[in-house]
Amino acid sequence: MAKNSKSARASHGTPAVVTLEKSGVPHTLHPYEHDPASELSYGMEAAEAIGVDAPQVFKTLLADVDGKLVVGIVPVDRKLDLKALARAAGGKKAAMADPAAAERATGYVVGGISPLGQKTRHVTVLDESAEAFDVVYVSGGRRGLDVGLAPADLLTLTNGTTAPIARD
Repeated sequence: MAKNSKSARASHGTPAVVTLEKSGVPHTLHPYEHDPASELSYGMEAAEAIGVDAPQVFKTLLADVDGKLVVGIVPVDRKLDLKALARAAGGKKAAMADPAAAERATGYVVGGISPLGQKTRHVTVLDESAEAFDVVYVSGGRRGLDVGLAPADLLTLTNGTTAPIARD
């Protein structure tokens, strides 16, 4: 359920949530208690906590493609295919970005990196599997907060494209 009260905006006012609110894009907020001791990955923990199947919950990863940071958004139960991301971004070679560089470039901490409201806009590629859902869930900009929105709206807000960038 969307949280629209002032107190909800104040408590969840990450740059991602502010971006969503300013855009007027329909979305829902899904706060949950992040467990630092959980053996699950951040994304799998989010899927379990908000009660959504893992293929509908997406993680935001940054990769260095030919010297530029590129955002890849893939289901939490899959991996980012670096070669496919490089192709989709018009590059030749990709490697996972250093976590500290990803944090500096986005303004978020690892485990809470949202594709929305990043400090710097990056080329963004969403795995094409997102198109199978009316709503996808991505980080809301902190550990313990996911947001639900239509894949088309996510693409509009990030100026993103879709491509087959996930692998098992």
